Amino acid sequence: MSLTLLAATDFSAPARHTVERAAQLAHAHPGARLTLAHIVPDAAPGLLRYLLPGEADTLAARQHDEARQQLDTLAASLSARWPSRIDTVLGEGAALDGLAALVDAQPPDLLVMGVRGAHFVREWLIGSTTERVLRKLKRPLLAVRQRPQAAYRRILAPVDFSAHAEAAIRVAHAWLPRADIVLLHAFGVEHESTFRLAGMEESRIHDYRIQARDAAAAELESFIARLDLPAAHFTRVLAHGPASLRILEHEQTTDADLIVMGKRGLSMIEEMLLGSVTQQVLARASSDVLIAAAA
Repeated sequence: MSLTLLAATDFSAPARHTVERAAQLAHAHPGARLTLAHIVPDAAPGLLRYLLPGEADTLAARQHDEARQQLDTLAASLSARWPSRIDTVLGEGAALDGLAALVDAQPPDLLVMGVRGAHFVREWLIGSTTERVLRKLKRPLLAVRQRPQAAYRRILAPVDFSAHAEAAIRVAHAWLPRADIVLLHAFGVEHESTFRLAGMEESRIHDYRIQARDAAAAELESFIARLDLPAAHFTRVLAHGPASLRILEHEQTTDADLIVMGKRGLSMIEEMLLGSVTQQVLARASSDVLIAAAA
């Protein structure tokens, strides 16, 4: 069964990076099918339809025709550079709802989107479409930030030993079987700040850290065994401290060009107050980010 990708574009410059990366991935997998999707917004709001019904319909039809032409031209350009099967599809309505309808109709193996689109000021205020898609949809999502220069070669995979982290690594390996994967686990000592406030000696706190590190190392080996993937692809890294900070630090020190993460399950209130680790990395990382969740 061939792999399928759905790449969303709003025809902006950042979106060009997105579809180029999707085309590159499709080309690397013979038989893979890439679909380029564009969501056409409602060009004729209710008031215009009421005042000028004929012109409103004409405007909507013209917008669909222009979008179709742009999409077909883009597909032809990408296919000429990265030969593979590239289809096109138009959706309608609000970006999130239109994209969700396309995904529900024919769920792709990988959904590819840009981290930011054309309306970046509005997205900064209310959250990008990519972040909202991440909350709503279940499919693996590749959020593209950088213009693709070459295939991904070094993956940073933060792991919390959950089924979500396991699923994300499996998705990454399926698409990038030759890439090296750095497994990073950020560990901490429970109640460490309380111990320090209570006046506990630093030597004792250090001993607790060693114990926590040893426990994390053992759990990491168990996690790798569950993956049942070639061990030669994995490098193990244990780091003490907050997960989001350590991920962003090691993105640079490991020279990663892709971060692979499991989708976290915080409540809506927790996400609004704190933001999940996944959301923080998606907003602040320099590289592309692939996010997946367990079924």
